Amino acid sequence: MANKKGKGKGPGSSAIALNKKARFEYHIDETFEAGLALAGWEVKSLRAGKAQLTDTYILIKNGEAWLLGSHIMPLNTASTHEIADPTRTRKLLLHRKEIARIFSRTQDKGHTCVPLKLYWKRNKVKCELALVTGKKLHDKRATEKDRDWQRQKGRVMREQNKG
Repeated sequence: MANKKGKGKGPGSSAIALNKKARFEYHIDETFEAGLALAGWEVKSLRAGKAQLTDTYILIKNGEAWLLGSHIMPLNTASTHEIADPTRTRKLLLHRKEIARIFSRTQDKGHTCVPLKLYWKRNKVKCELALVTGKKLHDKRATEKDRDWQRQKGRVMREQNKG
């Protein structure tokens, strides 16, 4: 099966890092695309796929959006004169109206904003953000049950195609 561009983490894929936990933990209400203000060494590390989005969140402060908790591992061949901080706070580039919308929605009880994935769009690094609400325990169970069913169905279909 061919890997479509933009899906998954295979060769030819535009995805750098995925936040799989976010899709399990939250109901996604609305998504946004934001650019990232990065240093040169960070871009080199992202090209090598050395990024992580687990336990990452978005903070709106003074009319600006910030990505907190993301981890970009510095390459040992990267800049020697610059001290690389792998967990530094990175600025998200969004339109003023989008920032205002995210800020107003996150003020509601139970709403938050989390990054879903980092990916390449031409030669730029983009971050897909989502306005989310937390899932209840029974919703998580239903998600897990559905995932198991899809896996089992795929297994049955493969067995059917072999015979």
